[in-house]
Amino acid sequence: MTQTADDASGIADDAPRTAATDAPAATDAPATTAVAADRTLVESGSRTGRARIHRAWFVAAVTFVTIIGAAAFRSLPGLLIDPLHEEFDWSRGTIASAVSINLALYGLTAPFAAALMDRFGIRRVVAVALTVIAVGAGTTVWMTSPWQLMLCWGLLVGLGSGSMALAFAATVTNRWFTERRGLVSGILTAASASGQLIFLPLLSWIVSERGWRPAAVTVALAALAVVPFVWLLLRDHPADVGLKPYGAKEFVPKPPPVPGAARRAVKVLFSAMRTGPFWLLAGTFAICGASTNGLIQTHFIPAAHDHGMPITAAASLLAVIGIFDVLGTIASGWFTDRYEPRRLLAVYYAFRGLSLLFLPILLAPAVHLPMIFFIVFYGLDWVATVPPTMALCREHYGDDSAIVFGWVLASHQVGAAVVAFFGGLARDAFGSYDVVWYASGALCAAAALMALVIRRRPVGKGGVAVA
Repeated sequence: MTQTADDASGIADDAPRTAATDAPAATDAPATTAVAADRTLVESGSRTGRARIHRAWFVAAVTFVTIIGAAAFRSLPGLLIDPLHEEFDWSRGTIASAVSINLALYGLTAPFAAALMDRFGIRRVVAVALTVIAVGAGTTVWMTSPWQLMLCWGLLVGLGSGSMALAFAATVTNRWFTERRGLVSGILTAASASGQLIFLPLLSWIVSERGWRPAAVTVALAALAVVPFVWLLLRDHPADVGLKPYGAKEFVPKPPPVPGAARRAVKVLFSAMRTGPFWLLAGTFAICGASTNGLIQTHFIPAAHDHGMPITAAASLLAVIGIFDVLGTIASGWFTDRYEPRRLLAVYYAFRGLSLLFLPILLAPAVHLPMIFFIVFYGLDWVATVPPTMALCREHYGDDSAIVFGWVLASHQVGAAVVAFFGGLARDAFGSYDVVWYASGALCAAAALMALVIRRRPVGKGGVAVA
């Protein structure tokens, strides 16, 4: 009865547990015992006559808060460029190289982090990642050379934040939810935008009023503050607390740890590379990164300034994009639970490309109604592509879907880096960004066609696509 009360609380620790739910289900006997224990929990809850909130929602809430915190770590580098340039006389290119390392590792770490979660558990990996971020951000206050910035903010913070990237959200969604997966993935994806909205104004004020060092210390303390919540409230698998995944009809035993995390991540990559859907998903998501982080986030403000718009006004428009990004991503998750993900992706990319074709004629010295309409629309479509992309990874790659999505996310960051670099070159060569908007619009049209080409695959038992 201790376990029943524990489950009803929804947030208490999971000890004591039955041996069946604590150990890997290697034989039929433990699995049978686990099912019996789960039935006991359900029947006991029914006798109380009270509706209970499934533990999965508490796990999703902790994940949401963790990803919000991770967004704070990603929002600071852009605020450090000018202060570090003024204090140390480092070139902006040198400082930006550390940011580039951070962005690259954010994408490339994700698939390995997903594999590590299968080996050591979600909360261990996330707790270590938060600690690494705290060390990286905190030690920057003593740096005196550029290589230290690249080590602390590029390597350590990049590795830590990459371990809490969208692959983390995909892992939690896959393990804890059978129903409402699209909605949950949309909410967790929106957490990144929410975090930037919460922390960017605060960190900006700290940098301007107190300097960049207090801002770095704030990030370090924020990372450490999340660790106790992750360790106490996050659970690796529903079987840890004797529960079925949300919406599941049968109890799912906890799988045994998967050794060789790095080897598995690479093995999954090579296996996925032999399938057509992987290249189509990676290609469309690379274009997603190119047309969001690489294009709008990097070049919208200087492009608007080229047309006479004040920098503060252009930055405010980007903040509005972040607000509507939250709404659009949650709505996209809701749509993904109800409509065909391929068609959703095709619609998202087609409308995004069409809007980019109109952007050159919308840029002006003042903010007018058509520009506001573009900003709202682009915000709704910013990362609306994530829930259907996650769903397609689950459909085609089953238990390996979180790792595959990690590699797809890496292509997103590569696409963003490429367009961020070549967008600047195009501005230098042509004197305006017009060619960049048109080229990106054409890429989005190509992504819409690529999404429609992805074939629907029948899914066999266990969620694995059948050839």
